[in-house]
Amino acid sequence: MRKASKAVKVKHTPGRPPSARAKRELRALASMPDSEIDFSDAPELPPGAWKNAVRGRFYRPVKQAISLRVDADVVAWLRESGKGYQTRANRILRERMLAELRRAQM
Repeated sequence: MRKASKAVKVKHTPGRPPSARAKRELRALASMPDSEIDFSDAPELPPGAWKNAVRGRFYRPVKQAISLRVDADVVAWLRESGKGYQTRANRILRERMLAELRRAQM
């Protein structure tokens, strides 16, 4: 068996597309069959190790400042709950986006 890749650290900045070098590295890894990858330094975990796993626990999306025109009554409704109305608006939009994405996959 051979190692998956040389120990080359390819720098990636979140929110930006990967560089040409990073894309080449990813293509090389994707084309390599599992049988050629040396997993000895990362043994498989027992099934019970994943029972409390949470997907996306440390995911922090890149925020982008925008100017958005929203109806005054909608803003008032968001602000009624107190501090953090922009975070609530983002959560509402994200929930709707994910629901539509799930529906599109069906």
